[in-house]
Amino acid sequence: MTDRELDAAGIGDPALRAAYRHCRSLNARHGRTYFLATRLLPVEHRPAVHALYGFARWADDIVDSLGPAADPGCRAAALTELGRSLEEGLRGGHGREPVVYALADTARRYGIRHELFRDFMSAMRADLTVTGYDTYADLRGYMHGSAAVIGLQMLPVLGTVVPREEAAPYAAALGVAFQLSNFLRDVGEDLDRGRVYLPADLLAGHGVDRELLRWSRDTGRDEPRITAALREFEALTRGVYRAAVPGIGMLDPVSRPCIRTACVLYGGILDAVAQDGYAVLHRRAVVPRRRRATVAADGLVRAVAVRLRAGRRSRRSAAPPRPSGPAHGRSYAPAEREVV
Repeated sequence: MTDRELDAAGIGDPALRAAYRHCRSLNARHGRTYFLATRLLPVEHRPAVHALYGFARWADDIVDSLGPAADPGCRAAALTELGRSLEEGLRGGHGREPVVYALADTARRYGIRHELFRDFMSAMRADLTVTGYDTYADLRGYMHGSAAVIGLQMLPVLGTVVPREEAAPYAAALGVAFQLSNFLRDVGEDLDRGRVYLPADLLAGHGVDRELLRWSRDTGRDEPRITAALREFEALTRGVYRAAVPGIGMLDPVSRPCIRTACVLYGGILDAVAQDGYAVLHRRAVVPRRRRATVAADGLVRAVAVRLRAGRRSRRSAAPPRPSGPAHGRSYAPAEREVV
């Protein structure tokens, strides 16, 4: 399947193919939800999505994989080196790191704005020193680089049926919604890394602070005030999803099943957290495998239906024009716009 994707995308250089394969393996290993949704895209678009995810995953691992006890200077140096490699890759189309090589090629093929990658790297650098956010506005400032730009990077790959700038706010919002879902699911794990992404003023509104979160994490005991704060954060996140979802209809029809599936699966994290009693400080909530399979199957049906319709339109456009007029007893109305 990897060769089929690379062939369809017109990626022939052996070194570049190896770089894309590396990104695909990162997506398959770490981004289970993201990878599952990516399989619903046309094969020629998948390598670009793997490249975007692979680079983001690589940078995130530099920040997080060694844990809070790791030498901050070592992580900062590794992130600086990745940033330097990124700039060289964007300028010259190559990269010493496979993730940079594939990303630079994807940026060139799809005309992705370079500042989106620079904003992402700024957010990664913030994670080395910033351990919390006073307000939701402060958190949104961070998420512009860590999440919104991911949606904006994806937009040229997915394609749109409206001017791209019209769809951009929705793509950015969906990236933010996905990350907010992860923040809620990962409260305990992030706390162990020394970070709290839930805004301090939201927590304080329920009488919660970092110390109370730490107490609950360490003792395994529930606390009604924490549950109330988590429930409010869930409601906030659902509001972002509602604002983002209209943008799915602005995408190229062949891309909509993928993004709709990702939206349902990431939104399912919120359902899983609620069903588990908001016990995110004690264990990670997981979307049941059966639910994931059902959503993926529905996405596959939608994707196949879109491609069949596209194939029929292509065959009709290649056929000789049909005669029309009163002699045939009917007229032909314009086709309705598809909603998938």
